[in-house]
Order: sequence, then structure tokens, then C-alpha cells
Amino acid sequence: MITRRRELETLRGLLKRHPVVGIVVARQVGKTTLAHALAKLRSGPSSYFDLENPEDMARLADPMMALKEHKGFSL
Repeated sequence: MITRRRELETLRGLLKRHPVVGIVVARQVGKTTLAHALAKLRSGPSSYFDLENPEDMARLADPMMALKEHKGFSL
């Protein structure tokens, strides 16, 4: 498995500045693997939404409802 150290460091830096970061690239290149590796490195809770999953897409149709249960989110 490719470790993607540079990509992980880039994402960690982005998450220090932004509460939400999206990983958007071509299919089958390791987005989910990268997201799970990043979640293991983070000290706090992480949330994952798969934009190809109809259930996640339905939840995100109303972002306020989808995100309000997550720690640190305020209305």
C-alpha cells in the first residue's frame, strides 16, 4: 500500500485552517483509504461522507441537519 505521506500532511494542514475538507479526485485512486488513514492520525473525532453513497447524499441535502450532531459544530 502507498503511504501518501505528502497528501496526509497536506490534509492535516488544511484541517488546521478549515473545519471541512473534501477529497475529490478520480475514481479508484485511494480517497477512502486516504481518509481513513487521516482519521487514524487525528486526535479528535472525524466524520466521513461518501458522495457516491445515496444515504450520505440524502443526509447532506440538508447540511445543517447532517452536521449539527458532530462535536464542534455550531448553528
